[in-house]
Amino acid sequence: MAEELKPEEKKEEKVEVGKIISTILKVILGLIFLVLGGWLIWVWRKDLLVVIKGCLGAFLVLAGIITIAIAKE
Repeated sequence: MAEELKPEEKKEEKVEVGKIISTILKVILGLIFLVLGGWLIWVWRKDLLVVIKGCLGAFLVLAGIITIAIAKE
């Protein structure tokens, strides 16, 4: 005896396929963003180092403020 799928079960299968396709597209998009981000870091590495060096002072000031705030407690 062959079992026929009920209409509800057919809908569930279609939803699952849609979720799988959606997940695959998201993974592919994520990989594209990773490659583009890595490429841009490589191309602009000198400028990126300037930005990092420029932000270092502000980072240390914020770290000092947080340390003092923690020490007061």
